[in-house]
Amino acid sequence: MNEGWATYWHLRMMREMGLEDDEYLDFARMHAGVVLPSKTVVNPYLVGLKMWEDIARRYADPEKIFEVRASESDGSFLRNYLTKELVEELDLYVYQKVGSEWKVVETDFEKIRDSLWQSRTNGGYPVIYVKANPDPLSGELSLWHSYEGVELDAKYTERTLPYVQKLWGRGVSLETQLDGRPILFTCDGKKVQRRFLT
Repeated sequence: MNEGWATYWHLRMMREMGLEDDEYLDFARMHAGVVLPSKTVVNPYLVGLKMWEDIARRYADPEKIFEVRASESDGSFLRNYLTKELVEELDLYVYQKVGSEWKVVETDFEKIRDSLWQSRTNGGYPVIYVKANPDPLSGELSLWHSYEGVELDAKYTERTLPYVQKLWGRGVSLETQLDGRPILFTCDGKKVQRRFLT
């Protein structure tokens, strides 16, 4: 939202300044570099600019963009103003590594929008809470992942829990969801185990 806002106003001001041809060419080169689409990540300057331009075009009230700016966050901005038409225009999709190749795995507008929204929620990091006070006898630390449709990477979880256990000094457990089912990862300092919960 912020990157697009800055780009939107910078572009508007520069267009209205009455630049000489060579000055405008310098600006156009610089601007093109800022909004250049990336092959590997979403360029927030480009997406934000397109969203602000779309809002300004769609709403007759010129104050609408200021209202949106004052009342939205990155997440709600994406949820409320990233349209199917913009997703198609910007050629957005979700991709992941399948085997040894990167492949497009999602082209559905709502899933793409939700994926972008999730990447802005909590900086894209999972939210994990201490589930309960440590058991006074075992001293085990019980953690709970606030699952909101995005699974933890199971292999990364299994590599990370031993470090948490080492810091805590006692057993650690983490409850989350995997393949649509509740699962419990435990680490006693020697090994990490996983057990699906019923």
